[in-house]
Amino acid sequence: MKTRTLLKVIAAVELLTGLGLLLAPSLVAELLLGLPLGPGAPLVVGRVAGLALVAIGLICGLENMRDCGASPTGLLVGLLAYNGAVPLLLIHSCVTNGTSGIGLWPTVALHLAFTFFIATCLRSNSAGREHSAPSQAVEK
Repeated sequence: MKTRTLLKVIAAVELLTGLGLLLAPSLVAELLLGLPLGPGAPLVVGRVAGLALVAIGLICGLENMRDCGASPTGLLVGLLAYNGAVPLLLIHSCVTNGTSGIGLWPTVALHLAFTFFIATCLRSNSAGREHSAPSQAVEK
């Protein structure tokens, strides 16, 4: 199987499974494992897993479209999606379900910091491409 085809298949499977875990984590867990997820923390963990799978799907799909030697935009976008959404899910769970372990707020802060740094990398990569585009056109 060619790499591009493999990346397309992986992207589709991971995105669909991840969306399933986000929208109906207990149902997907029951379909995959034979047991539903309980309320509270298990549902949050199932949704975080869903986010991770969506991010993996984005990475595979976007990397598949990337030219060799180009910047790692696909990787960064997938990581941005994951790290940007995890804090939202954790805060939502805290507010609606009262879940709040000792690691909740440090984890939220860490993912927000990662989100900031990834967004900064994406901005600098796109700014670098804008400045280098005219010189590439002259070379070709």
